[in-house]
Amino acid sequence: MAIAKGRKQPVYARHPAPPPAPVSATRPATGTRHAAALGYVWAAARLALGWIFGWAFIDKLFGFGFSTSSDRAWIHGGSPTTGFFKGTTDRALGDVFTSLAGQAWADWLFMIGLAAIGTALILGVGMRIAAVAGGLLLMLMWAAELPLDGNPFVDEHIVYAVVLAGLALAGAGDTLGIGRWWSSRPLVRRYPILK
Repeated sequence: MAIAKGRKQPVYARHPAPPPAPVSATRPATGTRHAAALGYVWAAARLALGWIFGWAFIDKLFGFGFSTSSDRAWIHGGSPTTGFFKGTTDRALGDVFTSLAGQAWADWLFMIGLAAIGTALILGVGMRIAAVAGGLLLMLMWAAELPLDGNPFVDEHIVYAVVLAGLALAGAGDTLGIGRWWSSRPLVRRYPILK
């Protein structure tokens, strides 16, 4: 007990925090394992989303019959934007998007976007550009479907756009991808937007 200003007050002993447990040389620390596991989760999300974009490109190009029939394939003279945009006539922005359907420049931009975004995500390169371009494409597709049928605001386009942003911020191209190698290229070091 210590005396302060004539009154007795208890003095509590401070106990030091226990020392951290030693990290074995053969077993990584918990934080390291957590970071590695998180890297694999982001990589799986990146590959899955890359496949969604890539498959949309392949199916619209060749018409394998999943969402595009063979006779509507781009290589057989079909328009990749017609099916989606023509289906928006009764939507809030239907007039805008219906006018884009079948335009050659819109078809080319749409297909180049699908292919480039899908390739970037699968390889783990250009994640920042892929996130911005993919997010923009997804937001346009979301806007074309307004008002939404199943939910007043959120559908898979919004969720995918959020995941794309997370992929870019998490550096998801480094795990199960060539993002680390890509980031070390002189051009990418000079222009970090290319990461």
